[in-house]
Amino acid sequence: QVQLVESGGGLVQAGGSLRLSCAASGRTFSNNRMGWFRQAPGKERDIVAAINWSGDSTYYADSVKGRFAISRDNAKNTVYLQMNSLKPEDTAVYYCVAGVLWRAGFLSTSLNAYEYWGQGTQVTVSS
Repeated sequence: QVQLVESGGGLVQAGGSLRLSCAASGRTFSNNRMGWFRQAPGKERDIVAAINWSGDSTYYADSVKGRFAISRDNAKNTVYLQMNSLKPEDTAVYYCVAGVLWRAGFLSTSLNAYEYWGQGTQVTVSS
């Protein structure tokens, strides 16, 4: 059974930092795009960051550019999201994702490009 398991979420004050981890099991994603989406209450699920198979190509939503960093360790089958200078508007459930179909090594900003989703981890930033 393929699983993506997120960890590292929690409650933090504005200006603080968190590091999310996503450990994959059941298959390797070392040749596949991965990423992070988030969904705040009453809002759509939006892309936060994405990374290609090798880690040398990344994408960030404008709202997090310069504050968040996505990285991956293919040997550990794990992807990370370092979140710095957190703001209350970053409060959301964060989902780890992996894509295995068409051009699977290239990153994508489309929700439909990711077939595997984690269960989500809550990040709450207090003002």
